[in-house]
Amino acid sequence: MSKIDKNSLKISSTLFEFINNEVIPETNIKSDDFWKKFEKIVHELAPINKNLIKKRETIQKKIDEWHKINKSEDFDKNKYIDFLKSISYIVQEKEDFKIETSDIDEEISSIAGPQLVVPVDNARYAINAANARWGSLYDALYGTDVIPGDKSKSYNEERGKKVIAYVRNFLDTIAPLSNASWKDISKIKIRGKDLIFISEAKEKYLKEKNKFIGYNGDKNNPSSILIKNNNLHIDIIIDSNHIIGKRDKASISDIIVESALSTIIDNEDSVAAVDSADKVRCYRNWLGLMKGDLTANMEKNGKKFVRKLNPNRNYISSDGKKISLHGRALLLNRNVGHLMTNPSIILKDGSEIPEGIMDAFVATLCALHDFKNKNNSRTGSVYIVKPKMHGPEEVAFTNKLFERIEEALGIKKNSIKVGIMDEERRTTVNLKECIRQVKNRIVFINTGFLDRTGDEMHTSFEAGPMIFKGEMKKSTWLSAYEDWNVDIGLRCGFSGKAQIGKGMWAMPDKMANMMEQKLNHPKSGANCAWVPSPTAATLHSMHYHKIDVFKEQNKIKSRDKTKLENILEIPKADRPNWSTEDINRELENNAQGILGYVVRWIDQGVGCSKVPDISNVGLMEDRSTLRISSQHIANWLHHGICSKDQVMMVMKKMATIVDKQNEKDPAYNRSGRSGYKKMSDDFESSIAFSAACDLVFKGRFQPSGYTEPLLHQKRLEKKSIN
Repeated sequence: MSKIDKNSLKISSTLFEFINNEVIPETNIKSDDFWKKFEKIVHELAPINKNLIKKRETIQKKIDEWHKINKSEDFDKNKYIDFLKSISYIVQEKEDFKIETSDIDEEISSIAGPQLVVPVDNARYAINAANARWGSLYDALYGTDVIPGDKSKSYNEERGKKVIAYVRNFLDTIAPLSNASWKDISKIKIRGKDLIFISEAKEKYLKEKNKFIGYNGDKNNPSSILIKNNNLHIDIIIDSNHIIGKRDKASISDIIVESALSTIIDNEDSVAAVDSADKVRCYRNWLGLMKGDLTANMEKNGKKFVRKLNPNRNYISSDGKKISLHGRALLLNRNVGHLMTNPSIILKDGSEIPEGIMDAFVATLCALHDFKNKNNSRTGSVYIVKPKMHGPEEVAFTNKLFERIEEALGIKKNSIKVGIMDEERRTTVNLKECIRQVKNRIVFINTGFLDRTGDEMHTSFEAGPMIFKGEMKKSTWLSAYEDWNVDIGLRCGFSGKAQIGKGMWAMPDKMANMMEQKLNHPKSGANCAWVPSPTAATLHSMHYHKIDVFKEQNKIKSRDKTKLENILEIPKADRPNWSTEDINRELENNAQGILGYVVRWIDQGVGCSKVPDISNVGLMEDRSTLRISSQHIANWLHHGICSKDQVMMVMKKMATIVDKQNEKDPAYNRSGRSGYKKMSDDFESSIAFSAACDLVFKGRFQPSGYTEPLLHQKRLEKKSIN
């Protein structure tokens, strides 16, 4: 990797040329000026970053020692809380306040709906996720198990009828007619400002006439009807010549619903980016999204085409004016956290640049193009989601970083908005004070079961063996954590201003289950929640039509705040007396998940994909799933629940199963990738198998239980061989 010397920095020529030749042109930034300011800020902030990571290690050692010293005593929670306060793990909570963020796009502030997370390194996925702002409800239902029965390759008319009936029932619920049902209408037309439905030769109206806001086509024969409910739009397509429309009494051919209101373009857990070539691929795709010109060359059924970002959707309002609705999801950029460094830039002391500093600079520099064209944010904001921060001091550091970037690029203060991922225990217990540090730029908080559980286990590693992974979701701390996040957000004034989010539904093939269970997210007061695909976003949007989240938030505001001591309930097993069979089953479940994910990460550089679990159910997996599984086995090893030989035997057994699951996976020959290489052919020489084992056997000593350091090391090793 060739380097260019610039202002006490050694910069990868790949990155340097990308910034100078692709990002900076058409901005008001001068190249030499940018690199001069960049170097100054990096050398100012890198030592602070490094000290924050050291503080994490110091605090963790003190917690480990406390558990060792107090192991023989009955657990005293009050004593434990006093100890955590004495080491500044829990900081003093100050006076109440409200966030003061301004210039927030309505997808964040006032519209509740699904949120996608997509790896930035795959242009096709990124475009699909951006375009998932609108989706066909007919297609989403027809193609998933929400409607039971055979899907078949050719159109199944009986299945189609079930889809249409399902949607008509949905419309009857969220946009009911007076004295009629959507099932009975034979024609839709417009008279004046009113939407007229013909049912049994009689004219009917919407019960709430103001839900009709626009249309396309002729008033007597409209081609589409636009309805608005809970701030979400539904476009009813009318086409008597369409294969569906010609069979429909009212000639309705499709129902297009507003789906993924926002999408997190991810540089973190769903991406395998370890060097400058990887990072530039990520940054280039983000630049294309900010310029609005990102494309992906596609081939389907032997036909080649180019996928582009969708344009806005245009309508005529009920009073004859033009309406333009955004055609794409509002895009947020998830940077990496404070831990990792990257070899793309070497500092004057010979160390690598903190990757989070580099991410924030480049993401914002790219967003200057959007500040001009307003294809993404219409308020002049760039949205950066910051993961894996531990407590208020680290959030304050992020605020300082963003302030320096705004000064360097000459943009308005607080143009860089921030999202705090509440996925580390020290952030959870200090969430109010974390929010205070960024009260003028925060737009998002959320919960995440997987990373948060991984940190829960690592923080309390010495407390004892952890309960079974499946039992975690029933544990006291987890339900308290979920409620606490909403309680704090609402008390800090998030309602109508910022997002309170909930975590991922990880089973993209289990949409019927999702429709039953994920309704609880809007009920819980979350005005956004993560889904694994555009189809899932379309389906999940129905929940936000049925539940007015902002009304739910108003109800929740009056409940008692969740108790801190419940969050600090450690999920350890008391006097475990598990059978060898149960222990091995748990080990196999964890090991299979680790190996199935790691082999793709190391061998193919795939950071997120649908990975079959031990029962061959496809799960959307990223590094957070790896963290929880590796920490769980490492914890059991540490406390003697299992032996190293026992775990190694399980790892080899599960590697053979993963090999069989992957050997016919067409993804391994896609996009120029090499075919699948079995781990079990030669365990000793398999870098992927070695990486998976290291994550377990060295898991006790990984910083905060994170998997990134070992994964990056092993991926670089694999790339050097390739």
